[in-house]
Amino acid sequence: MSETATLVAPPKVREALLSRRRRGIVKDPLNEDNPITVQVLGICSALAVTVKLEPTLVMGIAVIFVIVFSNLIISLVRNLVPTRVRIIVQLSVIATLVTLVSEVLKAYYYDMYKVLGAFVGLIITNCIVMGRLEAFALANRPYESILDGVGSGLGYAWVILLVAFFRELLGSGSVFGWKVFHAAGWESFPANGLMVDSIGAFLVLGFIIWVQRAQNGYVEN
Repeated sequence: MSETATLVAPPKVREALLSRRRRGIVKDPLNEDNPITVQVLGICSALAVTVKLEPTLVMGIAVIFVIVFSNLIISLVRNLVPTRVRIIVQLSVIATLVTLVSEVLKAYYYDMYKVLGAFVGLIITNCIVMGRLEAFALANRPYESILDGVGSGLGYAWVILLVAFFRELLGSGSVFGWKVFHAAGWESFPANGLMVDSIGAFLVLGFIIWVQRAQNGYVEN
């Protein structure tokens, strides 16, 4: 009697929660694939809200929240949404999350809501959020989509915070409202109107892009 060989499929190896590939999903947008300095997205808010650090920090947190949860939701429903209406669904999800952020600010941080109200609403049309939904969340599982949202949100946040740091320090002589130069005994620090104006944001952002690309050896194709 002949024996019949039985082929047994090898067991699937479960990927570690923070494998090299998954760490790369978070790390790449922080530097080598940064949404602002490399992809040149989200420039409007990087110029508009970065006069002071406090509203910039709130804006960064708001974008992180919106992009993480919109990535998660779209990833969960990606197989249920017809391709022809996916943009409408994505905008609806983003708009709902942005409205939630706006209402929380209005209820608990009204002074900041008055400063950021219009700019928070513009998160709905932020190219970074829509870009991650189209490029990643529609094709990947929820956990990876959350990681992508965290990485992209943090990549956006650290750039605008750095821009705001230099603009507030050089424009108003303060950091988070604390008068740095006055504390150092330089009470006659002259306010730099250039840093308060949008052209100051262009200059600081351009310098950050130049330094980062020079360090990474980035070459435009």
